[in-house]
Amino acid sequence: MPDPVAVTDPTPAPTAIGDYAVLGDGRTAALVSRAGSVDWLCPPRFDSPACFAALLGGPEHGRWLLTAPDATRVTRRYLDDSFVLETTFETPTGTAVLLDAMPLGDGRCDLVRRVTAVRGPVRLRHEWVVRFGYGAVVPWVHRVPDADGDGDVIRAVAGPDSLVLRGDRLPRPGGGPHRGHADDFVLPEGESVTLSLTWVPSWRPVPRAPRLAHRVEATEHQWARWARSARYRGTYRDAVVRSLLVLRLLTDSETGGIVAAATTSLPEDPGGERNWDYRYCWLRDAAMTLEALLEHGYRHEAQAWRQWLLRAVAGDPAQVQIMYGVDGSRELPERTLDHLPGYAGSRPVRVGNAAVGQVQNDVLGEVMAALHLARASGVAEGDDSWSLQTHLVDHLCRTWRRPDNGIWEVRGEPRHFTHSKVMAWVALDRAVRGVEEHGLPGPVDRWRRERDAVHADVLAHAWDAERGTFVQHYGATHTDAALLQLVLVGFLPPDDPRLLGTVAAIRAELEVAPGLLLRYRTERTDDGLRGSEHPFLACSGWLADALARQGDVAGATAVLDVLDRVRTDVGLLAEEYDPTSGRMIGNVPQALSHLALVRAVHSHDEALARGGAPEPRREAVGRP
Repeated sequence: MPDPVAVTDPTPAPTAIGDYAVLGDGRTAALVSRAGSVDWLCPPRFDSPACFAALLGGPEHGRWLLTAPDATRVTRRYLDDSFVLETTFETPTGTAVLLDAMPLGDGRCDLVRRVTAVRGPVRLRHEWVVRFGYGAVVPWVHRVPDADGDGDVIRAVAGPDSLVLRGDRLPRPGGGPHRGHADDFVLPEGESVTLSLTWVPSWRPVPRAPRLAHRVEATEHQWARWARSARYRGTYRDAVVRSLLVLRLLTDSETGGIVAAATTSLPEDPGGERNWDYRYCWLRDAAMTLEALLEHGYRHEAQAWRQWLLRAVAGDPAQVQIMYGVDGSRELPERTLDHLPGYAGSRPVRVGNAAVGQVQNDVLGEVMAALHLARASGVAEGDDSWSLQTHLVDHLCRTWRRPDNGIWEVRGEPRHFTHSKVMAWVALDRAVRGVEEHGLPGPVDRWRRERDAVHADVLAHAWDAERGTFVQHYGATHTDAALLQLVLVGFLPPDDPRLLGTVAAIRAELEVAPGLLLRYRTERTDDGLRGSEHPFLACSGWLADALARQGDVAGATAVLDVLDRVRTDVGLLAEEYDPTSGRMIGNVPQALSHLALVRAVHSHDEALARGGAPEPRREAVGRP
């Protein structure tokens, strides 16, 4: 992990993506910079409009800063296995420790901050700039009596939203830049200032103050207790447990929906247009997250997500979408926020996601694989759940031959993507196994015929015998990193020469630094966008996973070491990584990056237990 760095400016522009830590309460998340600035918060849930949006603009778009501006060194860590963040500011006159947390468990949306001078007096800076509507709406801010009858609080109100700020030392109204509240003060040694922020609908009265000390301590213990259930003690313990915690943080505790990331529009190409809103529930990403959690014993999350799935996709199988809102909503229109300049000038800033209307034939494969693993893990199959699966698989039998937009959601011409065809095979294979291995009802003879047809179609049209590799789509001469999934899902035995050749070809084409792979070459893939990309971190996990399954434990270890090393100082992974600058790129924290790491470590450790031999073959109808 990177060494702690000095901070010379409390509000650098832009803050490096890797310099953000994440807080979460099971409904939404906040991003806090190394300098102590909350630059992103969307209350009360992940896909709500932001009230602090400096992440995609500047302080004038909303932030909550609590910092030591004279700091010469800043270090930070999460307490135990939790999302209670401790940031230590070392200054010429003393040291201050800032504790940040979003308490869990009571349905409120609070953010708690406590700063303590542990050595010497420390000069502190406090700024509170609220902008609802993703930084566009200036609220009405005024002091009102606290609900407890103990002094005043500051309340910011606009439209349906309000924020309540209370604490030991409230900032001066209008005393700061950007029409915000600010305060400069010296904190004597041994003294603390505690502040809390609460979101509440604007039509409701000021809520009672949270029991701060109790709730922060309880939150730390709740996260740590959940993490202990994983019982993982291997070489990559820190990386695995932190990644599992991130996946839990991105899971809505009320609905069971799992979002792909906590942010929108952090760019894949800084300064460019590859900026997407990932605060929604992709069936693919959520299903893969479920597999990672199941492999570590988290069956409750599997049950909650399956119920979310039943609600979200209920109805006509032909109307199933690739993604939904956290509550299962279907309307996710994409629009641009032209008032925001974007991170590092990356425009447009988008909310919503037009990919919601795409055809991606791989999605049901990921869903069926996850639900199959849930059955194998002892999660009882319900009648409604299996009925839904049979209807979806029957619909896939009629549609898998059509071209689609693929896993990478290209906005160019639909194609017959190899990965999509293989995942259609997975969906049919897991349906067949549901009948064969679990005694569930279904037209198994038809499913077997279709499974065999998909398998034969892929071998006939996606295999390039001259190059010795599968290709990105039918008729292509190049690969993409999604083809690594062919090893992971059992389409062929892992050590089949065709898969060995494919992994080698992917590394030759897409590995731009040791263990770091591009998703695809943008000059060879018509994705409908300008610009280029950086290595996609989930692909590193897939590579390590594939190598482990093929018996190359040393190769898998080398890739995992790279993935472990690029994690931030608090263990987070974004979507991409720039090996030239050593910086995270894209939305953060990214579920796909973390789940790929977790699953790769699982395969790595299983390969070690086998003595480095390839994963045993599982013979199935439809394999040559």
